[in-house]
Amino acid sequence: MTEQLDALRASLAPYPWAYTVVVACALVLLAWLANWITKRVLLRGLRRLLATLTLGQGDHQVRLRVIPRLANVVPAVVLAAGVAFVPDLPALLVTVVRNVCFAFIILTVALAVAAALDLANEVYQRRPDAADKPIKGYLQLLKIVVFVVAAVLMVAALIDRSPVILLSGLGAMMAVLILVFQDTLLSLVASVTLSSNDMVRVGDWIEMPSQNADGDVIDIALHTVKVQNWDKTITTIPTKKLISDSFKNWRGMSESGGRRIKRALYLDQNSVRFLDEDGQARLRRFRLLADYLQRKDGELDAWNARLAEQGRERVNQRRITNLGTFRAYVEAYLRAHPDIHDGMTLLVRQLPPGPTGLPLEVYCFTRTVAWGPYEGIQSDIFDHLLAILPEFGLQVFQQPGGADVRRLQGQATTVAAAVAG
Repeated sequence: MTEQLDALRASLAPYPWAYTVVVACALVLLAWLANWITKRVLLRGLRRLLATLTLGQGDHQVRLRVIPRLANVVPAVVLAAGVAFVPDLPALLVTVVRNVCFAFIILTVALAVAAALDLANEVYQRRPDAADKPIKGYLQLLKIVVFVVAAVLMVAALIDRSPVILLSGLGAMMAVLILVFQDTLLSLVASVTLSSNDMVRVGDWIEMPSQNADGDVIDIALHTVKVQNWDKTITTIPTKKLISDSFKNWRGMSESGGRRIKRALYLDQNSVRFLDEDGQARLRRFRLLADYLQRKDGELDAWNARLAEQGRERVNQRRITNLGTFRAYVEAYLRAHPDIHDGMTLLVRQLPPGPTGLPLEVYCFTRTVAWGPYEGIQSDIFDHLLAILPEFGLQVFQQPGGADVRRLQGQATTVAAAVAG
């Protein structure tokens, strides 16, 4: 082999530069051949081997991104080691090529480490508790550290200086670095706070009006938290905002197994009255009111009996009202409803009356937390209550509309015509 090289050099003696070009091309060809063997032979066999393992099931070529990146180191190593054997090259050019190869190797290793961290996050997300304790933010911070160290080593390799010299100058640049990475540091603190206090998980329904976010958390990263709103838009919230601003997390509702109904019927106060004997007899037809009316009759009879002579006048007696009876009916109806949670708070109460009538509020919890079924249960309950109101002689309060005004105008016209006639 040595004799052949000497013979080649002797034949190219009239052209000194030609031998240098031939050797340089041979070195480049050797680097390409090493790269081809590594990727086409070794990596293909390694992928087939890993495809049989648990980690390699499915699309293992996508999951195993570390090894292809590391394979790019091979041609750079060949060039860095062989450039010194190319004859008649200037020492400066040899140094430059070698330093560039070293910098490329450092960059390739850093990219491989970043891909390994992404792979670690993918593997971790397969765990059943991954949504409760996401590690994506910490891995992103580690990637930043890796790239910062790689950048220092690459600069040191390119200028052919020890990285210790560059690191010694970082102390004076610490204030600048803190200013540059201010958002990263704040996001890191926010991520640690969110994770340690279990404030947000992937899959949680959060509501944050200040950021126009109302939907499910789909991703928690170092700098941002992505929320898919109910209209299918995506809102990106800076992680630090979840610490500095207030937001509502509906996870407690989901885990409790019950979703609250809190809605009021606005009743016309002019329709509230005492129930006479006929009214009570009519309401006794309701199965849900049987116990209430029997208990109320005994209570009122005992009360009124203590009034003695004063109780002879009905104005001094306690009597049943249609509103109180309706309130008892609503409570009994809810307690008998199969979709209302009987282990949580259930109230039917009056709120302070106002210009829109007397609010009768229903406060209870459904047995489901799913949005669609919840709305259906709530609507069915109030459909029934609105339809049953006339049985109690009650009316809902409603602002006059166009039809009401036209009817009043028609009645006024009729009365005026009758008077004029």
